[in-house]
Amino acid sequence: MSDPSDLPDSTAETDAPQSPRGRGGRVGSVIAVLLIVAIGGSALFVSGFALGRLAGSTPGTSVDNQDLFQPFWDAYDDIVQNYVGPADPHLLVEGAIGGLFTALNDPFSQYLTEEQYTQTLSGLSGEFTGVGVQIATQDDSGASCDTVSDTCHLVIVHVVRNSPAQKIGILDNDQIVAIDNAATTGMTVDDVAGKLQGPKGTTVSITVDRAGTTQDFSVTRDVIQREDVTTQVLANGKVGYLKLAAFSSGSSSDFHDLLDQLVNQDKVQGLILDLRDDPGGYVDAAQKIASEFVGDKPLYYQQTATGQPDPQQPIPGGVATDPTIPIVVLVNGGTASASEIVSAAIQGDGRGELIGSKTYGKGTIQEFKELSGAGGYRLSVYKWLTPDLTWIHGVGLFPNIEVTPPDNQPAGQDAVLDKGLQVVLDQLANPAATFPPPVTPEPTTIPAPSASPVAVTDQTGGLQLSLAVPIVLG
Repeated sequence: MSDPSDLPDSTAETDAPQSPRGRGGRVGSVIAVLLIVAIGGSALFVSGFALGRLAGSTPGTSVDNQDLFQPFWDAYDDIVQNYVGPADPHLLVEGAIGGLFTALNDPFSQYLTEEQYTQTLSGLSGEFTGVGVQIATQDDSGASCDTVSDTCHLVIVHVVRNSPAQKIGILDNDQIVAIDNAATTGMTVDDVAGKLQGPKGTTVSITVDRAGTTQDFSVTRDVIQREDVTTQVLANGKVGYLKLAAFSSGSSSDFHDLLDQLVNQDKVQGLILDLRDDPGGYVDAAQKIASEFVGDKPLYYQQTATGQPDPQQPIPGGVATDPTIPIVVLVNGGTASASEIVSAAIQGDGRGELIGSKTYGKGTIQEFKELSGAGGYRLSVYKWLTPDLTWIHGVGLFPNIEVTPPDNQPAGQDAVLDKGLQVVLDQLANPAATFPPPVTPEPTTIPAPSASPVAVTDQTGGLQLSLAVPIVLG
């Protein structure tokens, strides 16, 4: 699950400035402001315990609420004193707090125990410690297999940019045959991953087979930024394609650098931004990435429970704000949260058009806060609205051009991308052409989004996020 410069001044504190490759720390008790989607209605780790009065004392209860909380404390006191089974007061308190959030009936507000809270925050930055390779087991035909053997090879399918592995010369398609001089035969991918991971600054010896020649590498582990942005040059150099997998702490900086390369070095004339199945990420990343394309209009509006919509302005210095550079955004039902903020900014400000299918529909922002000795929680504290002040919660964004991939689409083909490429090339050939308006039927009621259809393990690490899928812990 969540969502600039940073959020506007309010009762919630904002994040400290973000470095190109990560963010950390926390200000006061506010750990993060996230736009998180799809923490299902049966939210994890919550229960409906009620508390009771603590032996005639109701600490923290205001005078006005003494009668309201009397049953709360009475039940707690009765459990602690008279329950015949084991009753851990700490667990009772955690259960009671969880019950508060369950009662909100908001799938995006949730209590987290101390362990769960720590795990969640440690998974928000997009960073991990290791050597920076993605591995898989493949047989001679390239098909997946389970355990390394003479016929099942441990292949490096990708070396992360700027990682220790890349800097020392390890390449895609190298086969790992030994780690710390121990053969990988009999190991699984998980076994090998455990050996490659380790504390920053420690070293690991990796022996690879490269086209029949064995080479040894000593790699020093470091903090690796997850590679959320990939690019290609299409249509004989005319169109730049950017795929954004998530809005992690380092994605906006990476996105800026790669977009700058496409526009100012590769000299592409048009752009395709692929946000399909992007669950979102940091809010400031969404604002920065949207600012790469929109430079002179509000990107979106943010609204508290009692306040007025507050326009969130672009950050100067966007690479592709020139309106002569056509852009399309590829979207689908997995495009959510921060991805919807960016999509709405590009579509709503007339900078480009959306192609694909209706987006997920997540229009609230959550704030993370720590509870001393009792974990923490995320709570919906803002709405975000499109540039025309529409709240898309439970509705989603509608594409300008709807394209549904065929169920039997052959591997290697992409009907949505093909249409996006066609539209960009048409715009280049006819710059005066106008975008078709999106079809946005108004429902009689706006349902709250249910759990996202895709469960994603997000391994990011600390602050403003805008996720649109469940965070799977553990």
